[in-house]
Amino acid sequence: MELSKLPLVLLLICNIYSGQTEETEGSGILQLSNEGPRAVLSVSPQKWLTEGDPVTLNCEVNSSSTGWTFSWFTVILSSVIICIFSLNTDLSDRYEQLSDSSRGAGGKYTVSSVALKHTGVYVCRAERGKPAYTKYSNTQPLWVTGVSPPVSLIISPSRTQHFTSDSLSLSCEDQSNSDGWTVRRYTESWGLTDCSSLHQGSQTGSTCTISSTSTLDTGVYWCQSESGEKYHPVNITVHSGVILESPVHPVTEGETLTLCCLYKHTSPSVLRADFYKDGSLVQNQTTEMIIPTVSKSHEGFYYCKPPERGESPKSWISVRGSHSYSQISVLHTLTSVLAACPYLLVTVVLIYKCCRMRGKTPE
Repeated sequence: MELSKLPLVLLLICNIYSGQTEETEGSGILQLSNEGPRAVLSVSPQKWLTEGDPVTLNCEVNSSSTGWTFSWFTVILSSVIICIFSLNTDLSDRYEQLSDSSRGAGGKYTVSSVALKHTGVYVCRAERGKPAYTKYSNTQPLWVTGVSPPVSLIISPSRTQHFTSDSLSLSCEDQSNSDGWTVRRYTESWGLTDCSSLHQGSQTGSTCTISSTSTLDTGVYWCQSESGEKYHPVNITVHSGVILESPVHPVTEGETLTLCCLYKHTSPSVLRADFYKDGSLVQNQTTEMIIPTVSKSHEGFYYCKPPERGESPKSWISVRGSHSYSQISVLHTLTSVLAACPYLLVTVVLIYKCCRMRGKTPE
């Protein structure tokens, strides 16, 4: 059996053992029929967010939209890990109900301003009557990037897309010390795992090393503290063909963004290609795409397409506001207020004098 298919076979066995026969989206697993209502979870506007952004999780039931009450959960373990190590068929052990789950009673769970703590993988479930529960929904991850996170995920080579069979290193670096941090990840095949559970992975201190990458390593990686706090999620894609060289960290407004198209089996590895943003061609037949001054409008999904080589996977380029821009804005506001103060003071004094003069006027 091919090693790349092993996680899918294990997941199928575990799902059958635990009584889950529902379809697993995007996994390529044999789809077994399962009658009855099913909860479907979606996210709006997107799963990649910056601290302070709004987000809404929408839970719907495919058979009917009336009379249902909803519960909301975060995924704490993958089904494969539970099946292999604990042989536990109680699916509630995989999920942790949100403390404010009742806030999403209408099928919509809304967070007006996300924080780093909202990073995680979510599912929902609906109930109508007792004990008429739907099965748990499909998973929907939310990844929240902090404005100034206390720890950084350092990736080597420093890019978000990587070739198969390459070595990859991920380290959590804190300004004070790197102790107590663990590299964790979420993938379609394995769910939530840490580095030491990977086939080619090992964890030394706060550094995760994958000696030989495969497409199964595609997923989101982040730094997690001993208390469970999650910081600096990064989407890593492993691909056997063309890849896009793009920055790991969000680009700051006003900086320069450079994108390249790479192919492992040519020398030099940089290819002449067309570059796309959100599906639209933005630059054609060039070895690198350069945006000299990045703004928020440049945020989006990018990929490259060289002639006769296929195309690279898509990478999300995040743009954060410049701190210097914020300082200029605050300074401008303070200057305006101070400039208006003399006029305001003169007006108050004139009004006061007018009132006193009226009070002294004989009747």
